[in-house]
Amino acid sequence: MPAINVTEAQFEELILKEGTVLVDFWAAWCGPCRSFAPIYEAASDKYPDLTFAKVDTEAEQSLSAAAGITSIPTLMIFRDGILLFSQPGALPASSLDDLITQVLAIDMDVVRSEIAADAAKK
Repeated sequence: MPAINVTEAQFEELILKEGTVLVDFWAAWCGPCRSFAPIYEAASDKYPDLTFAKVDTEAEQSLSAAAGITSIPTLMIFRDGILLFSQPGALPASSLDDLITQVLAIDMDVVRSEIAADAAKK
């Protein structure tokens, strides 16, 4: 399934949904973004049960600023509404596959209990 273009109005609802959502922050003028795009699209075909989204940082400047994007491409991965990964830089296909495998292997019950424990300390 091809990656979907996301606007600021759609972003929060998208990342808070159940399941795994990958978000690629990019711009047309960015060379590394252009080299990462076919890798990202191929992964979206390989993992049809995951949601692959793209945010054009030029068109969505306020969303990019709110997300703390300072370098592109930046990949964020959310699972069940929780940010599990955020890192700038284009990834090779094998690294993206490995990252997706790691994210899918995470026990989200453990993550939620750790978040609750941290919140209880505050």
